[in-house]
Amino acid sequence: MREKMGLGGVRRLRLLGRRGINPTRVVAASFGCIILLGALLLTLPVASRSGVSAGFFTGLFTATSATCVTGLIVADTCLQWSPFGQAVILIMIQLGGLGFMTVITLLSLALHRRIGLSERLVMASTFNLKDMDGVVRMVRHALAGTFLLEGMGAVVLSVRMIPRFGVTGGLWRGMFHSVSAFCNAGFDLMGDACGAFSSVTGVNGDPVILLTTAVLVVVGGLGFFVWEDILRSRSWRKLSLYSRLVLGMTAALLLGGAVFFFCAEYRNPDTLGAMPGWKKGLNALFQSATLRTAGFDALNQGNLGEGSKAVAIVLMLVGGSSGSTAGGIKTATLAVLLLAFRAGLRGREQVTLRGWAISYRQVLSAMTLTLVVLALFFLGALSLSGLERLPLIDCAFETASALGTVGLTAGITPGLSRPSQSLLIGFMYLGRVGILSFSLAFLTGKRQTARIRYPDMDIMIG
Repeated sequence: MREKMGLGGVRRLRLLGRRGINPTRVVAASFGCIILLGALLLTLPVASRSGVSAGFFTGLFTATSATCVTGLIVADTCLQWSPFGQAVILIMIQLGGLGFMTVITLLSLALHRRIGLSERLVMASTFNLKDMDGVVRMVRHALAGTFLLEGMGAVVLSVRMIPRFGVTGGLWRGMFHSVSAFCNAGFDLMGDACGAFSSVTGVNGDPVILLTTAVLVVVGGLGFFVWEDILRSRSWRKLSLYSRLVLGMTAALLLGGAVFFFCAEYRNPDTLGAMPGWKKGLNALFQSATLRTAGFDALNQGNLGEGSKAVAIVLMLVGGSSGSTAGGIKTATLAVLLLAFRAGLRGREQVTLRGWAISYRQVLSAMTLTLVVLALFFLGALSLSGLERLPLIDCAFETASALGTVGLTAGITPGLSRPSQSLLIGFMYLGRVGILSFSLAFLTGKRQTARIRYPDMDIMIG
């Protein structure tokens, strides 16, 4: 989608792949190692408030959810985990959001060590980039921007948290929630004040907390390439077509979702119905923002109407943008599908946008990725419904939340059986690591040129 994507960089990525450096395996293995180590640490008695081990499975589910920046939980983060356990979760969220190799790069830069070609390859794969040119500079800017925005968010949230939880508790919660929001993780520490699994429902009338959280979520989901492009261009006209497409799709989904939820839930007494007008608008906007794979719950998702749940499922599967902390098939993928749909309706053989053509290979990749995600989604929803004998819409909601690394729940995850929770663990891992690896495979995979040209076959469509 970008006008100049650097074909030389793609060739270097493929060359390194032939030399035995497989970036998809490195990314998958790094996430797997973080999850396993985090699960073992959370199993320790010191990680639990009670001083009694939570058990390996609870630790594994929580570690997977934190590292894959999802937010689905089987034990309330505040009530179950001690400050040590919460710190472990926070570190996993940060590593999962930025990518393990990005943090390793930070250490290398701090030690003034040269970044090798293989490390640049893995960094490019972590950010889902086609070119290694300038990847170290982008990582520097990404890290600086991440810590700056998380710090600013922590300050604002702490101001609201300190009066309620004291200086120490307020500062810790402000920092924890800021990192969790920016990394699109959805973990919270409000259980002791608002009840277990309450997320931010207890403060859904606080515009500062909700809007600050929403801004962190949206900015974190834009993608580090878009940040770099904005920093370099500083003008809408100078932005690459890809960045403008991402920003346009993000705004359309965010505002469109807010309007839909405001209208659909306006009279629902269990969600927006009992709220004054300004609070309805605030929570409808936050609901749309949190579906960008954030997972903070200002409304009880189980009380949403079936139509609202269906729209929420679609938005969760779409997710954020490439190279960001968000999950899903990504906004650019949806844009390519919509442009291909428009071209089909107009009878055009070429998919175009503002004088630029989108290659057949990219359209096919977008369709393949979407179909794979949809197949996994339907399989997961049917499996959960069959195993638990629960309504299909709630099981579909939970599956989309795990696969899109969102973390919102219709309220059924804590009560699921171990087989069903294990299925969600697999979907969280696939949603964060699998989609990234799948996208990278499209980028670096070798495409065979057809040696034989077959005759066209006419098929009746429709």
